[in-house]
Amino acid sequence: MSVAVPIIHHHPPPAHFSSLIDHCTSSRRLFELHAALLRSGLHSHPILNFKLQRRYSSLGHLDHSLSLLLHLTPNPSVFSFSSAIHSLVLHGLHSNALHLYIQMLSSSPITPNAFTFSSTLRACANLSPGPGLALHSQAIRLGLASDSYVATALIDVYASTGDLISARILFDRLPAENDLVVSSTALISCYAKAGDLDNARQLFDRMPERDCVCWNAMIDGYTQHGNPTKAMGLFRKMLRSSVKPNEVTVISVLSACAQMGALDSGKWVHSYLKNNKIRFNAQVGTALIDMYCKSGSLEDAYQVFDEIRDKDIVAWNSMITGHAMHGHSRKALELFSQLCDEGLRPTDVTFIGVLNACSHAGLVTEGRALFQSMELVHSIEPKIEHYGCMVDLLGRAGLVEEAHDLIQSMRIEPDLVLWGSLLAACRLYKKADLGKKVANFLLDKGIANSGTYVLLSNIHATLGNWEEVIKVRTLMKDSGVQREPGCSSIEVNNTVYEFIVGDLRHPKIKEIYAMLDELKQLLKAHGYVPRTELVLHDLEEPEKERALGVHSEKLAIAFGLISTEPGTSIKIVKNLRVCVDCHEVTKLISKIMGRKIVVRDRHRFHHFIDGSCSCGDYW
Repeated sequence: MSVAVPIIHHHPPPAHFSSLIDHCTSSRRLFELHAALLRSGLHSHPILNFKLQRRYSSLGHLDHSLSLLLHLTPNPSVFSFSSAIHSLVLHGLHSNALHLYIQMLSSSPITPNAFTFSSTLRACANLSPGPGLALHSQAIRLGLASDSYVATALIDVYASTGDLISARILFDRLPAENDLVVSSTALISCYAKAGDLDNARQLFDRMPERDCVCWNAMIDGYTQHGNPTKAMGLFRKMLRSSVKPNEVTVISVLSACAQMGALDSGKWVHSYLKNNKIRFNAQVGTALIDMYCKSGSLEDAYQVFDEIRDKDIVAWNSMITGHAMHGHSRKALELFSQLCDEGLRPTDVTFIGVLNACSHAGLVTEGRALFQSMELVHSIEPKIEHYGCMVDLLGRAGLVEEAHDLIQSMRIEPDLVLWGSLLAACRLYKKADLGKKVANFLLDKGIANSGTYVLLSNIHATLGNWEEVIKVRTLMKDSGVQREPGCSSIEVNNTVYEFIVGDLRHPKIKEIYAMLDELKQLLKAHGYVPRTELVLHDLEEPEKERALGVHSEKLAIAFGLISTEPGTSIKIVKNLRVCVDCHEVTKLISKIMGRKIVVRDRHRFHHFIDGSCSCGDYW
């Protein structure tokens, strides 16, 4: 007689599933494990559900993670909610994180812990002040406000709303045993973002130890607020410390190099990140493209562009903008067509790049067509920057009245930059009546800046109305408005040297002026006649010639000639637009001395080779 033996299904224990989830690295495998849990009747196991929830988040499946928390986990714990809030914040979903926190409080008797507060406060730092203040009150009631991570998050909240005083009070109240690296870094970041670099640096220098995040915050503060030299100095100090830079450091430092146009320094940073195996991603690649473009090397920028595997629209935009600033306008438009063909959607930044390209080459027809296509084809509403590009394009091309009509037809309020472009066009094409009308309008509204006064003064000076010039300059002085001084910089042997007009500060100033005298004789032998009509002061001709001869870019070029080997390219960065006389002189110097001279001014690059310029004298 045979006896039937029952089949017994043995399910793996929870510990086995726990280990499998911990080591799971693919979405497909995680879905299989979840299905196995359901078949095994372990789908309500609190620890396994928590681990599943975290693994879904880490693999980017936030929807599955939240569904598991809210619908499939009976009586979820504070740890489950806190983990989900943290994941939402990491993915930039700050409003969703705050709503989940509110849902946690309203749907269950859960008391938030320090991790819950620190995560939720991170979300509030990117929202309006109200939620952060409410959470601060709640943290005080629960006795958690002095926790190191909660206090640090609170510092972020107050600083993000501009309340640096409250942020500092919170920092000063921290107990001595708190993690000062974390909290100090938070406050340094706050000071740096607000532009209070002195207080940020004082706090930074007092820290007994610093991590990479702290160094990055200080370096980026200098970079973002126009102190690239200090950013580079601090980066060199970081290299001498025990802290190793990461890709965030490199991006900030490359931005500093771009601001200075320091190609040699930028190439060194590029070499450093390669040799030290710093992660090369799209963000680092784009920072390199931006640095090479702004430092005068489109060839290197293109090489980096080709190395980026998954090019996003930001990388394309940087390459388009680079071609535009170098005067390669047709190539910029080709890149625009190429990115559209590859299925990428252009952004508002893309159109700023291509419209600038049109402006630098006088491509009026193409510019009009692109501007119209923004809304009609790409559903992008033009911003003030796009109108500014169009006014600049039309004004440079001599279509001053059309530019004025465009401003008057705008659906948004024109800004001072836009009016300044129109005023510059009025000066260039001697539209004195319209220029005076625009300038007086800006003066009456109280929104004029130094550029407004200077352009109005220039319009009068061009017409020889010296009495009006004196009136404008007196008005400028009485208003307390100061003209931005011209400044040119040049990098020699990895050191950046700056010059202002008539500068006498450089250690080699005698040699520099001796070279200027030598150049003066060579230039006159080649038919150069100083453009003294550009000196907008009522001076005698010799004084006007002397004033022209000591412009900052001429001093920088002279220093470059005496400091580098014959045949070496010279690269200059100018903070203002290059004047016509300096442009003419630089063309001749490139021919006489056999040097390629690259000048980056406020608007674009000029490549001077053998007596001609890449801009075609249109800038």
